[in-house]
Amino acid sequence: MVKAAAPGVDWREDRRRSAREAIVAAAWALVEQDGLAGLSLRDLAQRAGITTPTVYAYFDSKNAIYDAMFGQAAEQFLAHMSAVEVTGNARSDLVAELSQFAEFCISNVARYQLLFQRTIPGFAPSADSYGHAVAALDRVQVRLAALGFTDPRLLDLWTAMGTGLVDQQISNDPGGDRWLRLIEDAVDMFLAHFPPEPPPKRKRAKR
Repeated sequence: MVKAAAPGVDWREDRRRSAREAIVAAAWALVEQDGLAGLSLRDLAQRAGITTPTVYAYFDSKNAIYDAMFGQAAEQFLAHMSAVEVTGNARSDLVAELSQFAEFCISNVARYQLLFQRTIPGFAPSADSYGHAVAALDRVQVRLAALGFTDPRLLDLWTAMGTGLVDQQISNDPGGDRWLRLIEDAVDMFLAHFPPEPPPKRKRAKR
């Protein structure tokens, strides 16, 4: 059933947006079943209940579909990570951060691969779709800085540590928790080598 357009919204644009969303939803269902490389426009059209030429009426290429999927996934990732509770305690906040990241990644392997691995030859997200991914990385940098980790190298190390644990978990123990159990140990190693910087001292007001 096609939803009625909201007041002030052109019905044609509303219908086009709904059709694109339905195609992207069908694409996600396919890649979760067959993997990212297994996305076929013919199978996609069949899954969405339309013809292959109709798919091209909304997306000019398969990469355009991947781009829409990337943008949606990046937006979901930003929202998921922004829900992490902040306590101000470096260890507990880093454990929560890394646990939240791992939870997002292993809950949908195809989505993780699209966002964090270059598994599709010739595909690169557009600037619009990549915007949420940039915002998510900026958020991590701000969170680390707030906890006393301001060295730019630590952002690289932190993200590499997170994806490394997730890669191992997905590749070698799918459905298990062998590498997820190492999250607290990984955070302790991080803190042992890079203790957080103390907050700057406030200058006393002159009387």
